[in-house]
Amino acid sequence: MQVELLYPRSGLVEIEDLRARIAGSQVTQPFEASVVDASIALSQRLLRDPSARRYPELQALAFWMRKTELYRLQQQFELLQRDDRLLVPCGTVFHLPPRNVDTMFVYSWLLSALTGNCNVIRLSRQRSAATDELLRFFCETLESAAKPASTNTWIVSYGHEEELTASFSSTCDMRVVWGGDDTVSSVRRVPLAPHAREIVFADRFSLAAIGALPYLALDEGRRAALAKQFFDDAFWFDQMACSSPRLVVWCGTEANALEASADFFSRVNDYALAHMTVEPAHSMHRFLSSCSAILDRPVIRCRRLPALSVLTLSGLSDFSRNHPGGNVFLECRVDRLEEIAPSLRRKDQTLTWFGFAVEELKKLAATLNGRALDRIVPIGQALQFGRFWDGNDLLQAFCRHVFISADEAPLPPVK
Repeated sequence: MQVELLYPRSGLVEIEDLRARIAGSQVTQPFEASVVDASIALSQRLLRDPSARRYPELQALAFWMRKTELYRLQQQFELLQRDDRLLVPCGTVFHLPPRNVDTMFVYSWLLSALTGNCNVIRLSRQRSAATDELLRFFCETLESAAKPASTNTWIVSYGHEEELTASFSSTCDMRVVWGGDDTVSSVRRVPLAPHAREIVFADRFSLAAIGALPYLALDEGRRAALAKQFFDDAFWFDQMACSSPRLVVWCGTEANALEASADFFSRVNDYALAHMTVEPAHSMHRFLSSCSAILDRPVIRCRRLPALSVLTLSGLSDFSRNHPGGNVFLECRVDRLEEIAPSLRRKDQTLTWFGFAVEELKKLAATLNGRALDRIVPIGQALQFGRFWDGNDLLQAFCRHVFISADEAPLPPVK
């Protein structure tokens, strides 16, 4: 059986030959210099190259991979080490990133590679222009990198052949699955080696909460800035990123919420029209999605703007989280932020916010007590990746913890 090997660039290769090459690879020390240098080089190329600068998602990735951030991660990793515990690489990590988030394969690779692991990345045969552009920069950077950074990563591409997934899964020490519930369920049918571990990132739902009165107190410039930040959260991946807001909760009186919502979404629409092309097919998709939502949700009002649609719900009780993307926003109103707690579920991942005190946010998180929400971040930071994701600390998740005791057991007395 053959598989397409994208890096090192070899075309079609026999799977058994590739497995032998992967098995012969060596893990590195965490934050090995060549891996850090290659990551910084990739960041600099993405920031400087005109073709890469056409894609905002590539710029966000490059900014997160910049030198100061990598050194900050290294310092955080060193703080995790203890006298009685050593964090070491897992071994070989098999990544299955999502097709709809162009940059995720590099985010996943980066934290795994920085912690010393060898990496096998499976990419779909159906890739976006942004993914192919990023893949080109990624491969060229690794090719010019020093060892072991240049030799401990393999990128393969294939369809839905379960035999290939099984082959890579049987030889990895960790499997990382990014995708929807169906993808996770399908991959989980493929067994792992008995010692191997798995992290999965399944379907999630995210929302935004805005204090209506604090919003109305903003001047024109700050309202425009907030609209731009919300656009960055929601529009980059057509609302299909797990952390992109699909519901906006207005907190305040009904009159304030109505006024704030009308102004806010008008500004978001204007910004979207100035920075993206609204295709007729997208408009039709939003219209059909809105009609469908009206049939199975408690929708009391529908506003159709040129770049987005807003569906107002009468409440949050048991509302459906099925969402088609395409810039359709649900909204509702509550008096206080804490009132959303009973309606939140384990599937709810990220809450972006504006207009609340930190104490209110902490109170909400404490009330939920792990039942929902893994991230509570200001509007504009929904898509900012970090070591903490879906409740996991990925700096630790990609490692094994070796316990070391320096306390010798007392010897029995000699008789």
